[in-house]
Amino acid sequence: MTPQQASLRAREIAALAPIIPVLVVDDAAHARPLAEALVAGGLPALEVTLRTPAALDVIREMAKVPGGVVGAGTLLTPADVQAAKEAGATFGVSPGATDRLLDACEEADLPLLPGAATATEAMRLLERGYTMLKFFPAEASGGAPALKSIGAPIPQISFCPTGGVSMKNANDYLSLPNVLCAGGSWVAPKDAVEAGDWKRIESLAREAAALPR
Repeated sequence: MTPQQASLRAREIAALAPIIPVLVVDDAAHARPLAEALVAGGLPALEVTLRTPAALDVIREMAKVPGGVVGAGTLLTPADVQAAKEAGATFGVSPGATDRLLDACEEADLPLLPGAATATEAMRLLERGYTMLKFFPAEASGGAPALKSIGAPIPQISFCPTGGVSMKNANDYLSLPNVLCAGGSWVAPKDAVEAGDWKRIESLAREAAALPR
C-alpha cells in the first residue's frame, strides 16, 4: 500500500462521521456491546488504543460488529502493526510517525493516520505522500488556532485532531477547512462502560454524530 492509497482510505474512514471514538477498553467482554452502541449512535469508525492488555482481544470482538470499521490506535512499532492487523484492525493510528512504523504499515497494507503536531512533521509526511494526518496532541499543541495556522500554508493536508477534544470544543476544530473529523474519548466514558450503560453511550454517540462539519 502506498502512502497515497493509505491517505485515500483514511479520508474515506474520516468521512464516515464527525467523531472517531478513541477507546481505552480494559475488559474484552465490553467490546462487542460498546461497539454496537457506538455504531447504533452513528459513529462507525472506532479506534481501539493499544494501551491495555485486552486491546487486541477488544479489536477481535469489535471487528465482528456489523457496520463497524475498527482500527488500532497507539501504534508505536512494527510489531504493533502486525499484531493489530492479525487481530482484525482495518486501519491504524499513531501519535507520531517514524520511518520504521510507516514502512511496516505500508508493507502490511494497513492504512495509517500518522500523527503530527508541527508544520515540519506535517511537511515530512506530505513529502512521503501522506495527506491525511492526525493532529496530536491537539489542545496541548495550540488547539484549533494552531491547526488553522498550519492549514494556511499547507492546505493539501487534512487532519483528524485528537487529544483534549471534547463536545465543548469539537466545533472549533470541525469548522476548519483542513479538518475532516476529530477523535475523542468522551463518547465512551469509563464509568458508563464499566456499568454497561450502553444506552447512555449510544445517546452520546448520537449527539456527537450530529455535530456539523
